[in-house]
Amino acid sequence: MDPRTKNLKDIRPEIQSAALQTAIGDEERFQNETLRPIIKFQNNLFIEVFKNYINKHKGRFYELTGEERFHYIENSIQRDIKFRNSLKGMVIGQFTCEEYLAYIKNSSALNKRMMNMVIERLKDQVQLLQVEVLAQ
Repeated sequence: MDPRTKNLKDIRPEIQSAALQTAIGDEERFQNETLRPIIKFQNNLFIEVFKNYINKHKGRFYELTGEERFHYIENSIQRDIKFRNSLKGMVIGQFTCEEYLAYIKNSSALNKRMMNMVIERLKDQVQLLQVEVLAQ
């Protein structure tokens, strides 16, 4: 195993709930073995990137209700192609070469899974996206 591959795999969190069964498809296996650990590892970065996205779009997010915030998260990732590609890059950049070769065989379906996972992660942590009030 080359040093980059070893280092990438060593820094990823282990996810106990992502059970690897023998009777699952290639996409689900890739999701559980590769995408879940990477997305969990990149979680804090996703939060900060989304906060920056909110601020660059005039902070409208902070004026929305809870349900509207969920829609905002979904729409921003699904409709803003540059932003979505940036998020994908944060995940793909953590792939080993072997994982990348597996990814490109079915990138369209895996991209959909990847972005859905990022959307759900941001929704689950919407409280971390609150505007930060500085102490006086």
